[in-house]
Amino acid sequence: MLSIDPKSTQTKDLHQYLLGAVAPRPICFASTVDEEGNPNLAPYSFFNVFSSNPPIAIFSSNRRVRDNTTKDTLHNVEATKEVVINVVSHSIVQQMTLTSIEYPTEVSEFDKAGLTPIASDLVKPFRVKESPVQMECKVNNIIALGEHGGAGNLVVCEVVRMHIDEAVLDKEGKIDPQKIDLMGRMGRAFYCRASGEAVSTIVRAVNQLAIGVDALPKQIRLSKVLTGNDLAILGGVLEMPSQETLEQLKKEPRTLELFEEFGNNTTHLNEKIHKLAKDLIRVGEVEKALANLLLLE
Repeated sequence: MLSIDPKSTQTKDLHQYLLGAVAPRPICFASTVDEEGNPNLAPYSFFNVFSSNPPIAIFSSNRRVRDNTTKDTLHNVEATKEVVINVVSHSIVQQMTLTSIEYPTEVSEFDKAGLTPIASDLVKPFRVKESPVQMECKVNNIIALGEHGGAGNLVVCEVVRMHIDEAVLDKEGKIDPQKIDLMGRMGRAFYCRASGEAVSTIVRAVNQLAIGVDALPKQIRLSKVLTGNDLAILGGVLEMPSQETLEQLKKEPRTLELFEEFGNNTTHLNEKIHKLAKDLIRVGEVEKALANLLLLE
């Protein structure tokens, strides 16, 4: 593996390694105003939520690597202690990229990007009308992480009001990932779209004790067919199949056919059963997949 020593790596290169490795990252589309009320709009991908009670979001406005200067957003939140965090959907991603251009302070990125500023309820900065979720925030704290180019300034924001476009909600009133269609930031010029086939559902009851991968027999754990994810799915069951289940499985036509055809060839029988188990995992029949594998014991 390539080993990186942060102390001997140029900041611009280390920056890209970090962004390429820690991805995708949500995008904070930060709207601020200066002391005179002039608007500023800029995207930040060093961003996430960190608490729900109180509701806290944090983004980092880093010092520029090339000349160690800071951005208008940081100046504005230091001066006013307010910000609106807008989320970035696919429908406005190109407009968002325009606001990353370093226009002069007196220029409105709303105008340059063709976005619509609308008044907030509790803070002075404007919301982005086209964003499906807008969070009005008070700035609780700003934490400087360093004094050199590339150093972050963590802006700790308490959400005092959220605005959610009802068009992105499902029938239960929850945000639907397919409808909100969010964008994520990766390294360099790469982005990803968090909708369509990129979205998957993984249900795991964290308060129920699964058997774990270590409880699987060795011949299953060392499978040349099953992946680590497959093994984790098998290890996610709450108990091993019963002997009664195994006896019933032996009578099923597909299982009987495999044992009759390859019963004298252990290597081929193992491969066929493991492939069958993989197919069963893919369609959600996890217990049956595990039972088939246990028949090889």
